[in-house]
Amino acid sequence: MSRRDEGNMVADAGALLPNGDTVSTDAIKVPAGRVNRLMRLGGLAAGIAGGATLQAIAGIARGTRPDARSLLASPANVRRVADELARMRGAAMKIGQLLSMDAGEVLPPELAQILARLRDRAHIMPPSQLGQVLEREWGAGWRRQFKRFDVRPIAAASIGQVHRARTRDGRDLAIKVQYPGVARSIDSDVSNVGALLRLSGLLPKGFDISPYLAEARRQLHEETDYAREGAQLKRFAEWLTDSDTFVVPQYHADLSTAQILAMSYVAGQPIETLADADAATRNRVMTALVDLSLREVFHFGAMQSDPNFANYRYVPQSGRIVLLDFGAARDLHPLVTKSYADMLRSGLVGDDHGIWDAARALGLISDGPDIGSSEARLLALIAGVFEVLRAQEFDFADQTLIRALNEEGMALAQSGYHPPSLPMDVLYLQRKFGGLFLLGNRLRTKLCLRDIIDPYL
Repeated sequence: MSRRDEGNMVADAGALLPNGDTVSTDAIKVPAGRVNRLMRLGGLAAGIAGGATLQAIAGIARGTRPDARSLLASPANVRRVADELARMRGAAMKIGQLLSMDAGEVLPPELAQILARLRDRAHIMPPSQLGQVLEREWGAGWRRQFKRFDVRPIAAASIGQVHRARTRDGRDLAIKVQYPGVARSIDSDVSNVGALLRLSGLLPKGFDISPYLAEARRQLHEETDYAREGAQLKRFAEWLTDSDTFVVPQYHADLSTAQILAMSYVAGQPIETLADADAATRNRVMTALVDLSLREVFHFGAMQSDPNFANYRYVPQSGRIVLLDFGAARDLHPLVTKSYADMLRSGLVGDDHGIWDAARALGLISDGPDIGSSEARLLALIAGVFEVLRAQEFDFADQTLIRALNEEGMALAQSGYHPPSLPMDVLYLQRKFGGLFLLGNRLRTKLCLRDIIDPYL
């Protein structure tokens, strides 16, 4: 191999990617080791507390009474928390992403601001650390298998980063490389970040973060199991093998290991770029994604539960949608699937008693003969959603429904209502459908949702 070829493999990472996306311009080594990561979080907590103390002293000197919550949530501290969790990646970053998407409507704006910064932010590994991971997984002679391996990633997230490569036998691949130490640090990271959030003073009174922490721990253990993700990738590819609408990358087992997932590279543009497309294209793509989610629930019995926009790409030449990242794919319990079908069926015909029964089966309200005023308001809220969905056309860009949901949700929280602990399948379904709504809003689509839903009921 020439020095030039080797240089192509270890060139410095840049900010602009071949597909037009961007990642952080900083290549920062992933901190590995439980003690190292604990010390970073401890230092973060001490820095926040120290900064708040100095601000409080300054405020007293000016004759103003300090407010602990506003001090902790200062712009400087918001940036400090988000930047450090992004630097650590792994569980520290993932918890922020899960909370920001699943609990955004009940979290205060200060904490939501911190967590929202984590959804689209990830540093990349420096080339030297990347090379160490590749040599450990593939062996010292790994370069001989490739004609080219671009060290500049085409994507970076909380668990790993993706590189484009071409093998000597002509395969064009996307290689997902897991950050070192992420899998080993999951349990300690989850506990430490949970403690940090509890001590922050930003969590609403009565908000129980424990289920989110437990689910973050479970999901992270699954997402760091690249053998599991490879199996899910193959399974979804088989289900969609005859599809003219969707493309699933091909799994390459010979180059996949415990920390490397090799798959075919499929070119495409970010799904959000369709916001500039004509209405017919936007509506067609959104219809296909809603229909796919229903197929996953009612036909496959399994769904890719992560609604991140980055998991969808669009191929303008063929009009097909590329599906990526199956680390969060999960099987659904048949009883949850049945109860969701019951709720949809009842809601679309305006059967309030049927909605009530399905809501109890799903755990949205308590399972008893009496229903409190808060739960009655919750049921009325659900019925109101279905009233909108029954319309001939649903305009995702219309903010009336989401504003009503937000206002009622905050009112319920302020009244002291704490929803029961829901089955995780229910939380993931809500998360997926909520993500679809956000994408529909971004693409400004208008659909007759009832026509899409009816065939599955």
